[in-house]
Amino acid sequence: MAAPHKSSKAATQNPAPAPAASSPANADLVPDQRIVLHRNAGNSSPVLASVGIPFPPGRLTDPQQLRILDAKGNEVPAAVQVMLRWHFKDNSIRAVRVQFRGTLSGDEETFYFALGQPRKEEIAGWPYETGLVDGPQGLRVPMVLGTLTPAWLCASLIAGPQEPATPNEAYAKYVSRQFEWAKTLPVDDFSAWLFDRPSTLYKAYVRTGRFDYLQAADLSYRFYMKYIKRDGIAESPSCAGGWTFNDKVCDVKYVYIEPILLSVALTGNDGDHDAATVNKMVGLWASGGWNNRPGPYTRPDEYFTERLAGLGLIETVAAYELTGSKHVLAMINDRLTWLDEHQRNNPDHLGDDGSWRNSWNIHEGDDWKPQTDVRGSSPWMSENIIDGLWHAWLVTGDKRIPGMITDFGRYLEKYGWISSDLLVHPHDWRNGCSGAGGVIAWYWSSAHAPVEAVEKIQDSDGWYSDGHNVELALPVAAAYYFESDPEQSAAYKRRLEQLASSYSTSCAAVADTKRRFNWNNRGSGVVQWLIRQPPGSGAAQMAQRGAP
Repeated sequence: MAAPHKSSKAATQNPAPAPAASSPANADLVPDQRIVLHRNAGNSSPVLASVGIPFPPGRLTDPQQLRILDAKGNEVPAAVQVMLRWHFKDNSIRAVRVQFRGTLSGDEETFYFALGQPRKEEIAGWPYETGLVDGPQGLRVPMVLGTLTPAWLCASLIAGPQEPATPNEAYAKYVSRQFEWAKTLPVDDFSAWLFDRPSTLYKAYVRTGRFDYLQAADLSYRFYMKYIKRDGIAESPSCAGGWTFNDKVCDVKYVYIEPILLSVALTGNDGDHDAATVNKMVGLWASGGWNNRPGPYTRPDEYFTERLAGLGLIETVAAYELTGSKHVLAMINDRLTWLDEHQRNNPDHLGDDGSWRNSWNIHEGDDWKPQTDVRGSSPWMSENIIDGLWHAWLVTGDKRIPGMITDFGRYLEKYGWISSDLLVHPHDWRNGCSGAGGVIAWYWSSAHAPVEAVEKIQDSDGWYSDGHNVELALPVAAAYYFESDPEQSAAYKRRLEQLASSYSTSCAAVADTKRRFNWNNRGSGVVQWLIRQPPGSGAAQMAQRGAP
């Protein structure tokens, strides 16, 4: 059985592979349009290469205007297939799969894609599975994987707006250090897949162009999709579309559609899913699996978790990006309506504090005790909602979203962080890896409960909850992007500066739970783009155009 080739030590250490020392002499060989084929498994040559290439809106409208060139500028016979369109923008091409035969003299070979002239060297494409060989865990894997430059990948917007990582970027170093313990395929720990491991790895690849990230993402995606249930109906107890690994088939928090979108765009892989499977995955989120069917929050004793609300929105948006289904678009609107109403008109009648306030008792699966209940919300789980709102904003431009994000940003700033004067013995709940100035959010926060009540929860469940600081930068940065009040924006900027200490590689080395890699990084990469935008630029953009 052929095993995937190991990436080199140099590839592991460099956050962003540098472009060639000098630009190619041939004007058609554009440095940012470089494709590097990496040996992934097997040892034959030539190889059947299938490479995904994503495009920003409007950049490519005719697939015939794309050519594949070798390192000397000679056109390589190729097949080009449209995989995704910007159906919610201008219907231009969002991603193609290019297929060609490549000769590898070593473990990698450089090619380019060129735009603007018609392709002359045409070949017939092949089913994606034809280019696969035996790999680990009974999986079939590509002989080669093709990497693109981070500049092109980020500009394509396949993962939303992103900033290419720089060699000295603290966050990129944090992810790289975590990857040292997270890179091994977790086949004996089902929770290592929680919060979507494949998407986390694909997004790390987008910002860096690193082959080892793409290799791990591709293998993780194949392992994940191997266990998606294809038969039955998308309701409990059948739970078609669910993840069968370790009997999680009816647990929707393990049902992820976003990695399907990313795999199609970044590798051209259409062999691990079909329309029926995607529909069942969407349908399982709609039915709730073994949870209650999702819907509006109507009672203070109703079960609600920010994780389910956020992940459900993210995956519904991804399904719409993938399919263009008007039915799925209506489901996005429903979820936005539920969140908007929950935030503004909570049925507990305590007003709008900016959170998606719910019951601590019910949140933790206990009996409701209204006299002693702590009405509040989980800051770090609410990050999932913000991530979902950000995804929905990019796709729909719904004008309710910026207000929801800034409302929660103000809540988080006022009630989410533990005051430094409370961080004294015996209640210094911080992990020391981020230094003496490190900040920490409440495990469970509240605008209404006495501080003693949230301290009691922190003592019970919240030690080292600063392990969630990295992802909490997302709601702060998103609020900064949409906030129109200069004083509030300045507060967010100060908070982001404080959170920078959480990118310590000492913190990244903490591997007490494998899913930390996912919860920290699935949505956090965009923070590096958001913090480079002028404060309030999202609000200004909405006022000018009414869309992202």
